[in-house]
Amino acid sequence: MDEACRRRGYAAQLLSACESWAKEKGCREFASDCELTNTGSLNFHLSLGFQEANRIICFTKKL
Repeated sequence: MDEACRRRGYAAQLLSACESWAKEKGCREFASDCELTNTGSLNFHLSLGFQEANRIICFTKKL
């Protein structure tokens, strides 16, 4: 992401618009995710009212 676009509220505005759209469609829950090491995204989500629901480890295996 372009650093000039960070911390201007764009993501929060987009999230708000998405939540409004989802409510209009009858949705009662909104979910999102981020990598375990992405503390910026974690803090962003928490600051906008998300609650951590789970942590997972994904596995791959080359065949």
